[in-house]
Amino acid sequence: MAGETVITIVGNLTADPELRTTRNGGTVANFSIAATPRTFDKQSNQWVDGDALFLRCSAWRDLATHCAQSLAKGMRVIAQGRLQQRSYQAQDGSNRTVIELQVDEIGPSLRYATAQVQKMQSGGYQGGNGGGYQQPQQAQQQSQAPSDDPWGAPAGEPDF
Repeated sequence: MAGETVITIVGNLTADPELRTTRNGGTVANFSIAATPRTFDKQSNQWVDGDALFLRCSAWRDLATHCAQSLAKGMRVIAQGRLQQRSYQAQDGSNRTVIELQVDEIGPSLRYATAQVQKMQSGGYQGGNGGGYQQPQQAQQQSQAPSDDPWGAPAGEPDF
């Protein structure tokens, strides 16, 4: 939407995502990402950690479930979403304001790790690419991709 602040953050999960269901039946995963800048100190000839930014994040619906099933404490992730400010009254009666990231996209960082991504059989995003991703146990049951599935075809030279 217009006027929303979209940001991308790279950092480590401070805990496993907490999955819960709202009163309206929606699914949400809450977690925090810690992003710590590092700079090289020429005098000491060492890398030095800066002040960490801890950003509270929330993911909704299918993305919430995927986060809870795929991400764990300590994983380095890349998340993109919209900053939102929310005010509430704490139990002690004080008014508080928090800023959190409403996550639109998230995945593991491949800078220091590898990941295996597998396509969903159903129930995922049905946009331009025709499908989402699935859990590993479902992918192992699928022995062969359908012939009309461009994501299941082996990489080769294009047909020009």
